[in-house]
Amino acid sequence: MNFKSAKKKPFFIFFTNIYIIILTVFVFWMLFLDENSYLTHREFNNEIKELKTWIEFHKEKIEKDKEVIKKLKDSLELERYARENYLMKKENEDIYIIEFDTIKDK
Repeated sequence: MNFKSAKKKPFFIFFTNIYIIILTVFVFWMLFLDENSYLTHREFNNEIKELKTWIEFHKEKIEKDKEVIKKLKDSLELERYARENYLMKKENEDIYIIEFDTIKDK
């Protein structure tokens, strides 16, 4: 098989057509090399998913904080919160912190 006989094959004629060559280069350029390429859009879509997850996490956290704020409007609940989280105490009161060792000795 020589080059002259290969030039007459439909496969060779199709892929040496100038329009097919230009179309192939254009598609390759748009998919991989352009600043609006498929790869760039895929990265942006992943970033959007991460940001949506981040937003949902913080919305849940805001809801929990709103519940805590609603509870802290009661003075007894405020006192309990201060004692548990900030180790505050009343005057002339002793507080003992008991820590449990979770590591078993051999």
